[in-house]
Amino acid sequence: MHVPATIRLTGGLMFLAAIAAPLTGGDPFSPLREQMVRQIEDRGVRNPDILRVMRATPRHLFLPGDLQSGAYQDRPLPIGYDATISQPYIVALMTELLEPAKSHRVLEIGTGSGYQAAVLAQLVDHVYTIEIVPALAQSAQQTLRRLGYSNVTVRQGDGYRGWPEEAPFPRIILTASPPEIPQTLVDQLARGGRLVAPVGRMGSQELVLIEKKADGSLRRRSVGPVAFVPMKPGGR
Repeated sequence: MHVPATIRLTGGLMFLAAIAAPLTGGDPFSPLREQMVRQIEDRGVRNPDILRVMRATPRHLFLPGDLQSGAYQDRPLPIGYDATISQPYIVALMTELLEPAKSHRVLEIGTGSGYQAAVLAQLVDHVYTIEIVPALAQSAQQTLRRLGYSNVTVRQGDGYRGWPEEAPFPRIILTASPPEIPQTLVDQLARGGRLVAPVGRMGSQELVLIEKKADGSLRRRSVGPVAFVPMKPGGR
């Protein structure tokens, strides 16, 4: 996924986190999370609710144990099965573009680790999230339940089909890149809704915002270049 500037996790930062633990409720990662949020804010994400949620969400708990020490660097990390947990800045940017509200039901395509769903769950009414890899869907569901995100429903299945029985959705987000946004998902977007997705093949992807107007017409805007894993249809 998208990889601009990164924060290097040095031994000094880990030492700082360790000595700050008594001041942060025993969470040694809190100072690193704060630094992560500061650089996200410095790069233009200013929505206070999103910054608050990014501060509160334990990204390290969505990673394998051997990768948790690097959880708050601003870069994607592998989670197995050719998938990654997205870069924190991109998670924040895509969430801000989505303009989530407490009344919204959100469809997410590409559950992965469950981190993006956890961020959204604190901002909306309910998150419906689809993951094509059975092991990742199961792992994400377990992590989300363990951490108390009760308003997230995980489905293992083909994201290209969406979630028709729960449609239409005021907000849809894709965390893997299709060559073009599937018409099925556009059809499942409610009028007045927003869809945020990386689009294109490896090496030529762009982050796209689609707004569906009240009359059903679409407005498409390119936000900038990104690099995401491809979105896989079922059976591949």
